[in-house]
Amino acid sequence: MPGLRSLRNRLAVIFALIIIGAIGTIYLSVTPRLEASLTAQRLDQIRATATQYTPSVGSRLRLPNELPLLEDGETVDEARIIRDRKLRIRDEVADRINTEVIVMSRNEDGLFAYADSQPGGGVTSQDVQRVTEETLRTGRLASATVTTPTGPFAIAASRITDDQIAEDEGPYVAVFATSLSDVQDNVTLIRSQVLISGGIALVIAILAGYLVARALSARVKRLERAARKVAAGDFSQPIKADSDDELGQLARTFNEMQDQLARLDRARKQFIASASHELRTPIFSLGGFLELLADEDLDEETRRAFLEQIRGQVDRMRNLAVELLDLSRLEAGALELRPEPTDVGQLAREVASEFTPLASQHASEVELDLRPEPIELECDPERVAQVLRILLDNALRHTPPGTGVRVSAARANGHVRLEVVDRGPGITDQNMPHIFEPFFTSAEQAQGAGLGLAIARELAERMQGRLDVRSRPGKTIFALVLPT
Repeated sequence: MPGLRSLRNRLAVIFALIIIGAIGTIYLSVTPRLEASLTAQRLDQIRATATQYTPSVGSRLRLPNELPLLEDGETVDEARIIRDRKLRIRDEVADRINTEVIVMSRNEDGLFAYADSQPGGGVTSQDVQRVTEETLRTGRLASATVTTPTGPFAIAASRITDDQIAEDEGPYVAVFATSLSDVQDNVTLIRSQVLISGGIALVIAILAGYLVARALSARVKRLERAARKVAAGDFSQPIKADSDDELGQLARTFNEMQDQLARLDRARKQFIASASHELRTPIFSLGGFLELLADEDLDEETRRAFLEQIRGQVDRMRNLAVELLDLSRLEAGALELRPEPTDVGQLAREVASEFTPLASQHASEVELDLRPEPIELECDPERVAQVLRILLDNALRHTPPGTGVRVSAARANGHVRLEVVDRGPGITDQNMPHIFEPFFTSAEQAQGAGLGLAIARELAERMQGRLDVRSRPGKTIFALVLPT
């Protein structure tokens, strides 16, 4: 349905369905239980009445001693005795306890009503036959509910004992009956009140649900508009987090995401600009050297110098391309590690030996501080060697000639620590926060694209380690720390 596509309409409908479900549960479950409970209470009351007043009914079956005789030698006729008994049961028992009393008896024709306090009204002998039969069969109190043309009744039957009547009479069963109409009236009233109250609650719930849903949907709309702006590249408008609920937390998280995306966008633009600049410089240089080489009057020594410069620029572009590829693969999570058991001490010796020519050109010496015993570690030897090469290259290229460099490896506190220490002027406090940023180069650095330390840090984190740095004038320490 088109109308249910809106969040506020859905929430309003959900609230309405919840209220309808609650009303239906009360109406279909609670009220029948209430009716059953009230009926059970009335049955308990009528059973108690039967137990208490059955002896009184039995005593009224006897004629009083002061009943006058008709004439000397004549007995009172049976009709008068029965009539007197009925009157006494009605006047002295039924009217006093405000309950219909029927005395049932049995003859050769079956069960019949011997006496009824309300003849022609209330329950009849046919209505009480079942409980009468049960009482005569078991001798115990029996109760039930019956439905008559005048309404439902609760009845209880109790047998009148032989000591309460003459030996030649009986058997007699006293049946007590009370109407259940008031129970039904009460239940009907409660049901109507439930429906009326439920209807009012339903209207209130729909209105409240619609208003609440409208407020929630408005907040969601703000998030939607902000998301569309972010998708369009606009990171300038944060969302106001005006509450501590889930939507407020979502707004704060969205703002954090927006800030991060803005930083990534700025970094991406800076990365593209820096990469373009780094590539443009050697390309322009190559173009200039090629034009110079086209000069036919160029002597052989100058030509060789130009070719050496071209070779240097090509190497620079090749290194830059490799570094850009490595950095992009690291940031994309596409770099695959191949860990294997490695002696990192021996690995450090091999990497340090690779820099012997560069150290000689730098008039420096790479000192090794390595223990003779192996330092075994499960790691990717190629990537660990790559980090060491970056650190050694930085130490030799960005320090004055003759600066000493030391390489060490040790195991301590569940980690393996590889250090490259130089005795150069150190890193300034101004440059320290930025040394791991791609394309960052200080004013003192004359070479490089500023990608090496960024790659080294990414590699260390991919290997579940870290790259630490401490620097002061006269000593700079870069340390690759890997877990064992």
